[in-house]
Amino acid sequence: MSTVIYQSPIFGPVHSRRLGISLGINLMPADGKICTFDCIYCECGFNADHKPRLRRPTRDEVAEALENKLKEMTADGTPPDVLTFAGNGEPTAHPEFGSIISDTISLRDKYCKEAKVSVLSNATLAIRPEVHEALRRVDNNILKLDTVNPQYIRTVNRPGNPAYDVKEIIETIRSFDGNAIVQTMFMRGTIGGTDVDNTGEEYVGPWLEAVKYIRPRQVMIYTIDRETPDRDLLKADRETLDGIRDRVIAAGIPCSASY
Repeated sequence: MSTVIYQSPIFGPVHSRRLGISLGINLMPADGKICTFDCIYCECGFNADHKPRLRRPTRDEVAEALENKLKEMTADGTPPDVLTFAGNGEPTAHPEFGSIISDTISLRDKYCKEAKVSVLSNATLAIRPEVHEALRRVDNNILKLDTVNPQYIRTVNRPGNPAYDVKEIIETIRSFDGNAIVQTMFMRGTIGGTDVDNTGEEYVGPWLEAVKYIRPRQVMIYTIDRETPDRDLLKADRETLDGIRDRVIAAGIPCSASY
């Protein structure tokens, strides 16, 4: 099983299929994974297999490392297109998340004004007032919604909180009043003999209705790109993704598909 554990607090830059040249900001420990989900397709592997021994970076450590990297990149004439909060788990789980967002916006404005600040989140903590406020201030507030089917979520996303309620998540994303991007993984395959193909109408139709209700600024759909911890997962094909994308666009919402 091949997995990726990212450096902390800064990694990359890397080329993102959806965002361009991305400088990663990882608020989790450098030696493991902390996430409120335990997705079967996560490139960082399963939570239980990567329990960290190190602590999370502090606010000051993140700011110092980010400033040093931005100085280096601007001096080289290669500023990033985007500063992306991602890495080894759920970034909004960091206790100083709001303050770190403030620091990052200030450093972006100082060194690379054209760069966007993006957060890749599973939306589980976005209901918290301090997290919600911070996410409102970033350029790309990218929130996961793979399906609206509770059983599929328990099988594939595997939320750590047994009280996870997808209806509450939908309302939370909607509460950003359009200042959100919905990100959805479509895939095929099985886990333990259970079919996890979410590209059929029984999944796509209700998901599309939820997207219409949320009215996000944009939708990003994608499929498996890197090796997953479960080997029986498969990519969704281009034709299928294009068909889903076109249905979102027909609903009046911009949508991109990454293969």
